[in-house]
Amino acid sequence: MSRFLFVTLPLAGHVNPPAAVARVLAGHGHEVAWSGSAARLRPWLGPDAVVYQTGMRAFRGLPDTGFKAVKSLWEGFIVPFTRFTLPSVDKAVRDYQPDVVVTDQHALAGGLVAQRHGLPWATFCTSTFELAEPFRGLPQVDAWIRGHVARLSADAGMPDGDDPRFSPFLVIAFTSAFFLGDRSFPDHYALVGPALSARPAVDSFPWDRLDPERRHVLVTVGTMADDVANDFYGRAVEALRPLGDTVQAIVISPPVLPGAPEHVMLAPRVPQLELMPHLDAVLCHAGLNTVSEALSCGVPLAVAPHTRDQPINGAQVVRVGAGLRLHFHRARPDQMRAALLALLSDPEYRAAAGRVRDSFAAAGGAPAAAARLERLAAA
Repeated sequence: MSRFLFVTLPLAGHVNPPAAVARVLAGHGHEVAWSGSAARLRPWLGPDAVVYQTGMRAFRGLPDTGFKAVKSLWEGFIVPFTRFTLPSVDKAVRDYQPDVVVTDQHALAGGLVAQRHGLPWATFCTSTFELAEPFRGLPQVDAWIRGHVARLSADAGMPDGDDPRFSPFLVIAFTSAFFLGDRSFPDHYALVGPALSARPAVDSFPWDRLDPERRHVLVTVGTMADDVANDFYGRAVEALRPLGDTVQAIVISPPVLPGAPEHVMLAPRVPQLELMPHLDAVLCHAGLNTVSEALSCGVPLAVAPHTRDQPINGAQVVRVGAGLRLHFHRARPDQMRAALLALLSDPEYRAAAGRVRDSFAAAGGAPAAAARLERLAAA
C-alpha cells in the first residue's frame, strides 16, 4: 500500500473533491495525509484526518474581474501563499515520507517540494482557470503568469524544474471532456468528472419545510460574504417574490436578508449534495463545484459569473445548452425571474443538463481519480 500527501488550498471548493478521492484511497488501504491549515481543513475532513500544519494567514486575493482578477489571484494569493507554505510542505514531506505528492493546481508549493525531493507528484485541477488556457490568445498575460512561476521555482531551488501547475506524471481534472469542450490533452491528463462523496452533516436544515407541490430553486454565490453578494441575494429575492404559488427557493444567504417572503427559505449552510436531487433549477455564481454538483444531478442553471474561472464555467454551461447566463452586477430581478422561469418551463435545458450528467458519470469520478493515483504510486 502507498502513502499520499495531499497539498491543497484552505477553500471548500479546493478541499471537497480531493477529500472524496482520499476516502476512496483510504478504503483501498492506502494512507492519506494533508498539508494545510488544520483549523480550516478539519471542518471538511473530520477530526481523524492527518494534517501537517502549515498555519494560515490572511491573503488579499480579491473578487475582481478580467485581468484584475488574474493579477489579484497571483499577486494577492498564489505567490504569497506559495512562499508562506513552502517550508511547511517541505517539512511535511520529510516527516511523512509519502510515495506520491498530490497538489492543487494553485498550491504550487506541493509541486515544487515534490521536485526538490525527487518524488512523483500529481496535479488536481479543482478549477478550470489554468486547464482551459483562457490566455492562449493573450501572450503578454501568459508570459506574465509564467514569469511568476519561474521566480517561485528559482526561489525554491528548482530554476530548471517542471511547471508546478502541471505535473508531468499525472494531471487530474474534475470535469469531463464533453463539458470542457473539444480539446485534446496529453495521455497523462485524466478528466474524471466531479468527485463527490458524503460531507459533514448540516443538522439544522429544515427538510420538513420543503413543499412537494412546488418547484425548488437554489440560490448561492458560494463563499462570497460581502456587500456584492448581499446585493445579488437581494435582487434574487425580489425576482422570486411573485413566484410563491409555484416555486419555493432556498437561498444560502447571510442570517439577515430583510423582507424575504415565506416561500424563500434563508439558510447560512445547506447540505448541498443531498439537496441537489430535490431541485429544479440553480441560480449561482458559476463556481465549478456548484456547477458540477448541479449538473451531476441533471439540474439546469442560471449562471451569473463574478470572477476567476467563473466566466469559463458559465460559458461551458451555456455552450452545452444546460442553462442561461446573467450579468452578476447588472441583472435586474425581472431578468433573473425570466431566466428561472425559462429553465423551469423548457425541458431542453434539463435534457442538456442530463447529457452533461451522463458524461460526468462515464468519466468515473473519485474512483477513477484514485485508480490513476494508485497506478502512479505503483509505477
